[in-house]
Amino acid sequence: MTKADTVLLNGRIFCGLAEGFVDALAIGAGKVLAAGPAAEITALQGPGTKIVDLAGRAAIPGLNDAHMHLLPLGLGMSEVNLRPEEGVRSVDEILRRIGLAAKGKKPGEWVFGRGYDHNELAEGRHPTAEELDRVAPDNPVYIKRTCGHVGVVNGRAMQAAGIGHNTPSPDGGLIERRDNKLTGLLAESALRLIVEAMPRPSLAELKAAIEKAGHYMLAQGFTSVMDAGVGMTAGMAEIEAYEDVARAGTLPVRTWVCIYGNADGIGDEAHAAGYRFGREVGLLRYGAMKVFGDGSAGGLTAAMSEPYIVGEPENRGIFIYPEAQMHGYLAHYHKLGYQLAIHAIGDAAIEQVLSGIEKADSPEHPIRGRRHRIEHCGFLTDGQLARMAAAGIDPVPQPVFIYEFGDLYVTNLGQQRADASYPMRKWLDAGLHAAASSDAPVCATDPFKNLFTMVTRKTKRGTVIGGGETLSMEEAVHAYTALGAYTQFAEDSVGRLVPGQLADIAVLSRDIFSIPVEAVENEVRCDLTLLGGEVVFDRLGQFAAAAQ
Repeated sequence: MTKADTVLLNGRIFCGLAEGFVDALAIGAGKVLAAGPAAEITALQGPGTKIVDLAGRAAIPGLNDAHMHLLPLGLGMSEVNLRPEEGVRSVDEILRRIGLAAKGKKPGEWVFGRGYDHNELAEGRHPTAEELDRVAPDNPVYIKRTCGHVGVVNGRAMQAAGIGHNTPSPDGGLIERRDNKLTGLLAESALRLIVEAMPRPSLAELKAAIEKAGHYMLAQGFTSVMDAGVGMTAGMAEIEAYEDVARAGTLPVRTWVCIYGNADGIGDEAHAAGYRFGREVGLLRYGAMKVFGDGSAGGLTAAMSEPYIVGEPENRGIFIYPEAQMHGYLAHYHKLGYQLAIHAIGDAAIEQVLSGIEKADSPEHPIRGRRHRIEHCGFLTDGQLARMAAAGIDPVPQPVFIYEFGDLYVTNLGQQRADASYPMRKWLDAGLHAAASSDAPVCATDPFKNLFTMVTRKTKRGTVIGGGETLSMEEAVHAYTALGAYTQFAEDSVGRLVPGQLADIAVLSRDIFSIPVEAVENEVRCDLTLLGGEVVFDRLGQFAAAAQ
């Protein structure tokens, strides 16, 4: 009889939504060897078997962040942190932090900040270019709102990007002016003017960012991710960085590559160079192509069929591309064999994207089985949901958007539209593979906030947004594991803890299936992460001590 390399005992092990719970699990050769009653599993122990004593804790399949930005997350760890939970609650605090960072820079060096939310600031507004100029007069400054679709720059940054008084807003973007004066606020495609002007990170910096962010994800129980836009910051150098770390064996997590294919992207160049659907290098797998359809609901740039209820009275958001151009991109990348992973948040953008995918269907290139995705898919209609189910097109949402931005959705769109957003219950009941994700660094990667939101539909302020869309904790974990695997064509190897699947496992500090859900929000951590049966994170050092 084959003996186990590692055995998990004395806790509840969630194997999958259909499989339910077991008392014990055995690992051999990097895969799940058996899962079942403790007596059955202990029979597989041998003299060299390592024991993971769960001591009443829960173990689940390794988490899968099905839409995040791994490399930008790593790069952002060296930027000025402006997130509300880090104490940034006013424009003055933003200015203080940016000014302090500028003092540590040489004249002309850029200062970057990320994560502020104007809705959480005491002033209820964005900073201005003039304010940033006062605290950093000798440095270009670029700070991004938490959504990443809106940012503010100072005069030095606008000068570097060639933005002047008469520079028009580009198609699909905004260069804001008030009282005929540049405010420094840029949105959507206008941000590319800054990205093209700022210094690009070196290959070494890119590789270090991937590794740093990957280990950060392992520490939270994630074993798989999708990087949803490789090439957005440094072009083809990002693919080179991923290839290098994958070949070297230093890529920490299983990564599904989504190539940035916008007009300014690298889609065709990457395809010509051989980076196509199905390519694998170590833990790296290629498959998806990204195109942006609109912006964000929090930033008032998601394309809606009805106007927002704040701001300009007729504002319906921004389409990044006209319909014909968007449909051309979708047909082109569909024919090239990529999975489409298209950013669309507002119902008008979802319609543009959904109709384009449907239009790309042909006997030679059917869309069925391609697992095309609409990323975010926040404010869709019931009719659009039904069409997605019929065509096999899946949403990849961020339930944590409800937690972080739900109150702002009510402000911007009203209670009724906010309640209908990100309908996890409807998607699951319709058979869609709505894989949970964070869109980090847009939102925090903390999986327990995401799980809490799926089960309660509560914002961080305690507001219930669409209470009929709640899931059970088991369904929420399913959305964060097995459904993510499905969207990455990996359901046969990861996402459940069943014999033959890879032993990607997260051991949590508590049993999230039995404690009050309020405790899940703030009190649970990942204690142990296994990737292919190997311990890659051990928060308490208990496994290392027990193995000695």
